[in-house]
Amino acid sequence: QVTLVESGGGSVQAGGSLRLSCEATGNTFIRYCMGWFRQAPGKEREGVAAIDSEHRPTYTDSVKGRFTISRDNAKKTLFLQMNNLKPEDTAMYYCADRPGPCSWDLGWGFWGQGTQVTVSS
Repeated sequence: QVTLVESGGGSVQAGGSLRLSCEATGNTFIRYCMGWFRQAPGKEREGVAAIDSEHRPTYTDSVKGRFTISRDNAKKTLFLQMNNLKPEDTAMYYCADRPGPCSWDLGWGFWGQGTQVTVSS
């Protein structure tokens, strides 16, 4: 049984920072790509950042230079450090896994329940 549990969301003012965590249990994580996605009200879900089993990150353009994804394989925990937050970053943030390489276009496996991030101007 795989579970992904996100935490660390909250409400901040523009320019502030948050650090999201995603703790994984079960047969996942070590050789998996792990990713962060977000979905704002009325918008489609989008990929934010992903990191493969070799710790190579990839980011969507809108967060480059502001967000940093990392992983701790020993603790099976995924992180997303978010700096210089903007109101347009407001969304529910989810973590997800997929076996093998990272790809926004291929299927993702298990998903967490999400953690809300709200950025006020």
